[in-house]
Amino acid sequence: MVEMTEHGLDAADDGRRRAVIEDVRPQIDGGRFPVKRVLGDALQVEAAVFCDGHDRLRCLLQHRRAGSRRWQEVTMEGLGNDRWRASFRVTELGRHDYRVMAWVDPFESWRHDLARRSDPEDVRMALLIGADLVDAAVVRATGYDAYRLEGFAAGLRAPSTVEEALAAAESEELARLMAEHADRSLASTSAPLQVVVDRERARYGAWYEMFPRSCAGQGQAHGSLRDCEARLPYVAEMGFDILYLPPIHPIGHTRRKGPNNTLHVGPEAPGSPWAIGSAEGGHKAVHPALGTVEDLQRLAARAREYGIELALDIAFQCSPDHPYVEAHPEWFAWRPDGTVQYAENPPKKYQDIYPFNFEAEAWPSLWQDLKGVFDFWIEQGVRIFRVDNPHTKPFAFWEWALNQLKAEHPDLIFLSEAFARPRIMHRLAKLGFSQSYTYFAWRNTKWELTEYASELTRPPGVEYLRPNLWPNTPDILTEYLQFGGRPAFMVRLVLAATMSPSYGIYGPAFELQEDRPLRPGSEEYLDSEKYQVRHWDLDRRDSLKGFIARVNAIRRDNPALKSERNLRFYAVDNDELIAYGRWSEDASNLLLIVVNLDPYHRQSGWLELPISAMGLDPHQPYQMHDLLSGARHLWHGERNYVELDPHSVPAHIFRVRRRVRSERDFEYFL
Repeated sequence: MVEMTEHGLDAADDGRRRAVIEDVRPQIDGGRFPVKRVLGDALQVEAAVFCDGHDRLRCLLQHRRAGSRRWQEVTMEGLGNDRWRASFRVTELGRHDYRVMAWVDPFESWRHDLARRSDPEDVRMALLIGADLVDAAVVRATGYDAYRLEGFAAGLRAPSTVEEALAAAESEELARLMAEHADRSLASTSAPLQVVVDRERARYGAWYEMFPRSCAGQGQAHGSLRDCEARLPYVAEMGFDILYLPPIHPIGHTRRKGPNNTLHVGPEAPGSPWAIGSAEGGHKAVHPALGTVEDLQRLAARAREYGIELALDIAFQCSPDHPYVEAHPEWFAWRPDGTVQYAENPPKKYQDIYPFNFEAEAWPSLWQDLKGVFDFWIEQGVRIFRVDNPHTKPFAFWEWALNQLKAEHPDLIFLSEAFARPRIMHRLAKLGFSQSYTYFAWRNTKWELTEYASELTRPPGVEYLRPNLWPNTPDILTEYLQFGGRPAFMVRLVLAATMSPSYGIYGPAFELQEDRPLRPGSEEYLDSEKYQVRHWDLDRRDSLKGFIARVNAIRRDNPALKSERNLRFYAVDNDELIAYGRWSEDASNLLLIVVNLDPYHRQSGWLELPISAMGLDPHQPYQMHDLLSGARHLWHGERNYVELDPHSVPAHIFRVRRRVRSERDFEYFL
């Protein structure tokens, strides 16, 4: 029931509140979804705040951990034209609230007005008004603060000299005390907004995907999790942070797929790992040929010794042999002939997979059980999940499940594998997925890459969608990689690793430059690991493992490559050359990346840099240290020549070294 005053006005909406707060940023869809940051980030908040007339305002940015009753406060700085700004650092995982509070500040308004008065009588009256304001603050203060305020009030009311009173009015101590004990009874507050704080790995990391069954040792037909353990030094040597395994569960036998996605195969065919479930178990079991849950725990522990985290694939779909089909027929859509329609994504057909029916009457129990799949693997020590095709499951399910899981385990990371329409990909990111696959694999030209990378690093998307760039996956062998040879793989690696803090490759297919499609025009691999065991020669002389290791070392050593916001493209007079800069938050680490997008021919051009904006002296040479080759070059001015041969190294990753003393003296300073 709304309380009304005797005049018929809403008592809760005090008409004396004059401060107006609008356009608080960042916010997503009017505050419907939280923005995202990682531990240690500064969340910068801006708002439009104003009032009628010419009185002075006081604005605060308030923040707290979600669920806490106590707000912490930061004074907002006026930027002009009614815009205000402040920031705070997020130091705890989980959700945090923030909002803007503002009120008309009688004391600051009084000080501003006093400074413009010159008539002695006006000044005397103004000092008395100021004394009343300070007296009111005495009531709100305690202890020494109240004592000091009483002294200021007395000095304003009966000063020894007018000059002394004016000096007291301008005192920083008085301003501080009045701010700390201000009357906020008529303050306006914006609606609370939220920020989700993740650990750094949610934003930054290099992913390596491999099939455990293809890690078999010499003479073995089928690899195991123990064989994966033996592969860890290889993955660590290349500098990867995350080892991602496709589904490790038992594989169904009904309509099992064989080599190159063939049907009607013999019992020896290993099948697709995404056809989950058999008599040996379902989503909470390990394929017997791979080992046991204890083997997975051991693998995760050994990986941590190498500084690597384990990521598991979660695919919510079933083989016709999955225990769910018999135990929970209510979770599937049955046709009149007593069968379930297998999954399709025309022209692709997945005859070995049943989809769940999320519109079934039994949807609550289905939701709970699927969340339980995450719970099970979390109990085994897994904290990173790549989720297969989340866009084919209801948005409401993901919002519920991810919020529940993150509330219980705020260190969890979820990668969304949704190559869907942009709005769907963005919706999944808003709902709680930590990272997202992107369209990067199909962006090849300078214009395409520039437009797409700029889109990913601009608001509002940059506030919630963290891109993870993959040049290849078990499903994606692009035309560029099919025909570009070794240079094409090097180009795509450098672009992925330097355009985004998170990137990944599907190996060993990538470092061994697997480029054979199933058929002309197809992006499917010939002899794909999705349907058969492969044995890889990891010691091949043409392997890119050394190049990959160098790129990942550069990523680790340069903070400029660990942020998703600091990307700027520079002009080059050749469309086959792309150039862009990255820099650290404190600007101490400045990188320039130049890539030859043509995998066949040497390309050259003149590159233009905004020297002054980069903190460089336009009248002095500066050193460009190529972190890929180790070479150092002296450049002059805004315009410099670059040339790249794709058959040696098709890219420069320059670290800009400032304040080179002279061309003769090659000493440099950071």
